[in-house]
Amino acid sequence: MSAARLNLFQLAPVHLKAMIHLTQTCKNSSFGRRLVDLILLRVSQINGCGVCVDVHWRDLIKQGADPRHVNAIAGWREAPFFDARERAALAWAEAVNALPHRDDTDALYPQLREHFSEQEIAEMSYTIALIRGWNAINQSLRNQIPVNLPPSM
Repeated sequence: MSAARLNLFQLAPVHLKAMIHLTQTCKNSSFGRRLVDLILLRVSQINGCGVCVDVHWRDLIKQGADPRHVNAIAGWREAPFFDARERAALAWAEAVNALPHRDDTDALYPQLREHFSEQEIAEMSYTIALIRGWNAINQSLRNQIPVNLPPSM
């Protein structure tokens, strides 16, 4: 494990504030906070961002999610804990995250439309783009998972 490369929070405060604002906007999306955090966690798992996995796992637990369900997100296709709506969202999140290397969005979009409005899909797309950005920032700058959390976290 290496140290963080720079202090992002001090060096680009305006950009950081904008990302935090977009994060709060996404968390208040019309498709629901729990599903937002499921998407944020799953995309972070795929992208290997330990900082974001830690944050979104904790967020789901704070919301009262069953730890077994949270732990099963990486294997959501085989787990019995996710309903059809959540499965459609997780499949979409994985597909969008895989762009441009793989594109199976044409096959998945009709299933997504069965469960979500156009507004919800638009908001979900911003959520996926947002977490990809956070994952890239945290990984490229080697931001670390905090060993000891402040009392408010």
